[in-house]
Amino acid sequence: MDIRIIPHSLSGTVTPPPSKSQTHRLLIAAALAAGTSTVANISFSQDVEATLRCLTALGGSWKQLAPDTLEITGIGGLSREKNGELPCLDCGESGSTLRFFLPIALAVAGGGVFTGHGRLLERPQGPYFDLFREKGISYQQKDGVLTVQGTLTPGEYHLPGNVSSQFFTGLLFALPLLERPSQIIPTTTVESWDYILMTLDALAAAGIAVPEPRHGGVFQVSPSPYRSFDRAVEADWSQAGFWYAAIALGAQLELEGLNAFSVQGDMAVVPHYLRLTYPGDLEIDVSGIPDLLPPLAVMAAVRSGTTRFVNAGRLRMKESDRLSTVCAMLTALGGRCEEGPDSLTVTGGTLTSGTVDGANDHRIVMAAAIAATACTAPVTILGAEAVSKSYPTFWEEYQRLGGDIHVL
Repeated sequence: MDIRIIPHSLSGTVTPPPSKSQTHRLLIAAALAAGTSTVANISFSQDVEATLRCLTALGGSWKQLAPDTLEITGIGGLSREKNGELPCLDCGESGSTLRFFLPIALAVAGGGVFTGHGRLLERPQGPYFDLFREKGISYQQKDGVLTVQGTLTPGEYHLPGNVSSQFFTGLLFALPLLERPSQIIPTTTVESWDYILMTLDALAAAGIAVPEPRHGGVFQVSPSPYRSFDRAVEADWSQAGFWYAAIALGAQLELEGLNAFSVQGDMAVVPHYLRLTYPGDLEIDVSGIPDLLPPLAVMAAVRSGTTRFVNAGRLRMKESDRLSTVCAMLTALGGRCEEGPDSLTVTGGTLTSGTVDGANDHRIVMAAAIAATACTAPVTILGAEAVSKSYPTFWEEYQRLGGDIHVL
């Protein structure tokens, strides 16, 4: 779907959608528990649907109690038989789903056959592959299919912390299912630490106590059964970032439903938004908040001064090469942007108009839509349907707030 946006400031009250990151984690914890759990305030984005498919493939089940509420019947961790064919897990385009379920499938089913779409299987899995070789677990990636088979054993797991915190999360979910204690040992500084804290919070909801180590320390994981629980998903601070960007561009918006005491690291959008409202040159480290780069870059494009986003190399491994696609998006709209190997430099000014290739990336499409509100002439966005990956109601909300959208 391609659309044309006539620039128009937004106004009104908006509640960001439920946190996709927290939804993944709570659904997985519920699926590993014995008995039934209830998870409320779910947005059924494509990524969340991928996680539901995978937990079903491993023997879990679910039923819908209300439009945004699921009852999950878990597999009880080790209770699943490992005989027979390997389960097939379709992860869609969800990197979180793939990386979370790889070690879980080994723990509960002796492995799995993983498929995906788009760039999913191009995204790096090296930290897991290194561990698999060390632990004697077989894996093969061929023709868009990744097959893993073997036994996840207790012991030490060394992981680099500068690729993705998702590898830590996958192991944190899987290792409590083993018969003896294990350790996860970071070999570098751990980026996106707050996403790991979100995982520890989901584990705690299911009765799994993993002490939070000092930043960069060793995770001590003991065997423990998952217990059923009832929880509601918080509103998503990473998606709130786009509405904060709209406010920075002149929108009169009031955001509701956000937890000011959340463990979500993307709450950092608030202090960064405040910094970007003042003129002058800035440097922002996005190593721990990679998902916030697109809205922060839009804010930077219209402020007075130059903003340099650093430690951003991991953004090249998202749904698109996000350093390139953010730069291309701003440039297409008349902004001034320079891409470095692991940085992005944005010089503020005026956005005009143009055509933006959404690059099948939900965050690029949403960033372009917000940028369009400050442009001097209409903006065309190609592939606007990509928002369904994480924020299915984005266009509905955008129009409700005054956005002027025309489907081409």
